[in-house]
Amino acid sequence: MNDYEILLMLDPELSDERGEEIIARVREEVETGGGSWDAHEPWGRRRLAYEIAHKTEGVYHLLLFTAAPATLAEISRVLKITDGVIRHLAVRRVKGGHTKAPTQVMAVSAPADDADGAAE
Repeated sequence: MNDYEILLMLDPELSDERGEEIIARVREEVETGGGSWDAHEPWGRRRLAYEIAHKTEGVYHLLLFTAAPATLAEISRVLKITDGVIRHLAVRRVKGGHTKAPTQVMAVSAPADDADGAAE
């Protein structure tokens, strides 16, 4: 058994109930495979750096669990074909890693200077 985490990006137009169904299905797969469910951290709606499938936002969830590699392979296979899942990334969990959502950064514009560096 290994410690894993999946960062799951769901379609923002997806209903909350459907999002919870997807997460419940992952949890059920983990527990059926003899693993243990450690945590679910909802990170919320975030703006994407670039459009994916004409979407500019995604709803993020971090799923933490312990499972066999075969169970992880099955979960990844199911997430690839599940409607409403835009992207997912499954990795082995690092001991002492952070599970809290990163803070959202606001863009700040600086005053523009001339090409020679002198302001008028």
